[in-house]
Amino acid sequence: MKTENIMYEIKFLLLALAFSCGSIRAQQKWTLEVCREMALQNNRAIAVAEKTEEKAGYESGSYRANFFPRISVSGAYLYSGANMSRTVKGNYLPTFVSDPATGQLKPNILTKPDGSPVTGADGNPVFREYAYFPDMKFDLGLNGTYFTGIRAEQPVFTGGKIVSAYKMSLAGKDIARLNRHLVRTEIIVETDEAYWQHLKAVESRKVALAFQKVATELLRNVENACSAGMKTKNDVLKVQIQVNRAELQLLQVENAIRQSRMNLCRIMGMPLVSEIEIAESLDENPAEISRTTDFTARPEYSILEKQIELKHQQVKLVRSDFLPNIGVMAGYGYMRGLKLNGAPLVDRASFSALLFVRIPVFHWGEGLNKIRAAKTEKQIMQLQRDDLNGKMELELRQALDRCEESRLEASLTARALEQTEENMKTSRNHYEAGMETLAGYLEAQTLWQQAWMDMIDAQIRQRLNETYYRKARGGF
Repeated sequence: MKTENIMYEIKFLLLALAFSCGSIRAQQKWTLEVCREMALQNNRAIAVAEKTEEKAGYESGSYRANFFPRISVSGAYLYSGANMSRTVKGNYLPTFVSDPATGQLKPNILTKPDGSPVTGADGNPVFREYAYFPDMKFDLGLNGTYFTGIRAEQPVFTGGKIVSAYKMSLAGKDIARLNRHLVRTEIIVETDEAYWQHLKAVESRKVALAFQKVATELLRNVENACSAGMKTKNDVLKVQIQVNRAELQLLQVENAIRQSRMNLCRIMGMPLVSEIEIAESLDENPAEISRTTDFTARPEYSILEKQIELKHQQVKLVRSDFLPNIGVMAGYGYMRGLKLNGAPLVDRASFSALLFVRIPVFHWGEGLNKIRAAKTEKQIMQLQRDDLNGKMELELRQALDRCEESRLEASLTARALEQTEENMKTSRNHYEAGMETLAGYLEAQTLWQQAWMDMIDAQIRQRLNETYYRKARGGF
């Protein structure tokens, strides 16, 4: 794609340099290939298609990134004027002494001579000694607490979601590329139509000028004969009508030339008032092209295949939502803060790891129905592909038939022009010799003009049908 764009830019710069000088502009002959290149370089539709392809490439790269760990650095700082304070009330605590026999601690209680414990008024045993526990105050401060760390996340198994999404992005990228090819084909067809229509108008001017010349010459002869008394005024009026019709046709042809030239300039992205002269003529027969009935080179065919592939991956993507998901996460961070009575309670770095597993168990048939719906969409796309393939094959065969018909039509109309031209010469000789009526001679002129126009129409149609055939087989 980059090489193709560079070539277009070089050709465009050369054309711009050539047309920067008025003398060169007047001498420039515009071939069909140059017009196509200008149209492809300046058409906004293909610029949009190229940007769409570029966007698809970026999206594919973003999906490819899902195969690799996600690494992030985070940090947090807490500013708060609130302190949490609590006081634990002091009290008397019982004491314990060591038992020499067992070495364990036992309550240090008073005993009677018989060894039974002395109890107080509340029924609890009375200890020999008590330890005093004073009041204790706890102040927990949050202000100035901060955390910083680095974390890595890596999916281990996602049910094929990452792979399917990436393959879908690749299919979308291919579809964007094929769509650019399709847009390019449509621009070429539009350029060819404008080019040949302009040539048709230019060739029609030759017919109009020749017809005007013949009619004007006849009018001069009839007027001279009328002045000599050999023709009637009615004959002069009949020929005058023919001359008027020739002048009107010449005006119509001039307008057609101007309008078709403006349309061609519009397609090429040039100012509408640009003066251009095309190089081709109808004197040369178009080159033979190879005949084939294979339409698989068309971008539409490849787009349909890629869309089916897209639907196939979409089925896998939907299925992945209802399969187990496994992922791991690891992090290393440092935390300081949570002051207790003015001293930091936490001041250390630590490593952490997490294994995540999610296994869907039961969704009341949601997954099964979604998968079936995705498979049905794929089947619909396959049916549409088969239908469109049949239409493309029919279109290609029809285009091939029209090419053969137009080639024969061009040959027959050229032969008819020769015959009507010979007929007009014969009719003129007979008219000048008094063996042909004026009406017969005028009719011969009309037939000659019509045969010439029919030949031009057939030759233009032949070239357009060649273009349509190349489009139908994907041969641009």
